Amino acid sequence: MSTNASEPISTRPTQSPRTRRTQPTHHDPNFSFPSTSTSGNYTLPSTSTSYTKASSSSASVSSRTSLSSLRNTISENPHIYSFSEIRSATNNFLLKKYSSSSTNCWRCNLRGRDVMIFQRKFRRKPETYNLRERLSVICRSHHNSIIKLLGSSISDDYIYLVYEFINGANLSDCLRNSKNPDFTVLSTWMSRMQIATDLAHGLDYIHNNTGLNLNLVHNHIKSSSIVVTEPSFNAKICHFGTAQLCGETDDDDDHERKRKVSSFKRESEIAEIVEEEDEQQPIPTSLTRSSSMKMQFEGVRGYMSPEFQATGIPTQKSDVYGLGVVMLELISGEEPLKYKFDKSRGEFARTSVIDAARSALDCGEEGGVGGGLRKFVDRRLKDSFPVDLAVKVTRVAMECVDEDPDKRPDMERVSRKISKLYLESKNWVDTMKIPTGISFSLGPR
Repeated sequence: MSTNASEPISTRPTQSPRTRRTQPTHHDPNFSFPSTSTSGNYTLPSTSTSYTKASSSSASVSSRTSLSSLRNTISENPHIYSFSEIRSATNNFLLKKYSSSSTNCWRCNLRGRDVMIFQRKFRRKPETYNLRERLSVICRSHHNSIIKLLGSSISDDYIYLVYEFINGANLSDCLRNSKNPDFTVLSTWMSRMQIATDLAHGLDYIHNNTGLNLNLVHNHIKSSSIVVTEPSFNAKICHFGTAQLCGETDDDDDHERKRKVSSFKRESEIAEIVEEEDEQQPIPTSLTRSSSMKMQFEGVRGYMSPEFQATGIPTQKSDVYGLGVVMLELISGEEPLKYKFDKSRGEFARTSVIDAARSALDCGEEGGVGGGLRKFVDRRLKDSFPVDLAVKVTRVAMECVDEDPDKRPDMERVSRKISKLYLESKNWVDTMKIPTGISFSLGPR
């Protein structure tokens, strides 16, 4: 109640706190009942300045009691979901799968959030590594180019990984539209450089800046595991932390891992192993390690580095190899591997985007800068791209896919190079000021 300074203030005896009302009546306009939520998020009642000291002390006691009860409702590890929650969100796993891939995944609502749930099988026993600690660190990690892991649930030999849902399309579908092969949403050079930059920064964060005391490996770098969002065509990496949580990596024996990888670096040994696998299974979707390693690993041919094909041991350099293949996809728009019918031989011959890029660079060195690269770059860009920068990006990608893992750059160096080329590409766009929908050619193909 406001008072007038010209009027004397009447002094009245103060009532005892015991006899005073500690709760306002329903006529008090400053009072509102505390709201509660079925999800366990409680809103504490706020104290009003119009209350007396006695009511304030009672409110503080009530607040302390509410805070104590709220603290008890919080689980020891907030990243663990109960299996009953997973079953309820997926309608007992009868919900329609989000994609047609072999991995079981569902888009659903969990604790009021739009999420994606992936079912993965443990590659080794969770008791052999600190699963809870890894999960806690990975869930605390955050980067704009990585889809965040919210938590997980475990049941028998399976782990259910809960990721936030990002509305977009995977990079593979953006580059190759089966219904309209002549169309792509990534029709400008800057849209593809934006994706390459986001991927380089995101993978650099995974390798070097997550805070884990171990060499974190993604192990699932491929165009179908990258989500492209509109309208600025930013890229986000999926399946962050899957390799560590499913036991696909063996971080306890780093010296033994390096020894096995280095033993397969010689080109002759790698070629023999690849030829033997091709004779048994021309287009494999999964490979099996040797019996001595007692473990299976999954991968997609075309993104797997030679030493990973030979040993089945993922490393950060094998991630760099996968990123190099994706960068070549961005430039050419082609698949990593494809089969074409050879009329002279009367059979199908396998061609790779790596061989095509190497041939284009060799022709460019003979016939001038960009001489052979124009045939390699995606025709749907309509020649509206800086040729010299396209050559530089292709060379960076070729460094990433070197057969010798020791000759591949680390992600910190790749990220710096791609960022520099992105800025140069932006300057090129500002200088040229190309009108939308109009293309031009700087030379014959």
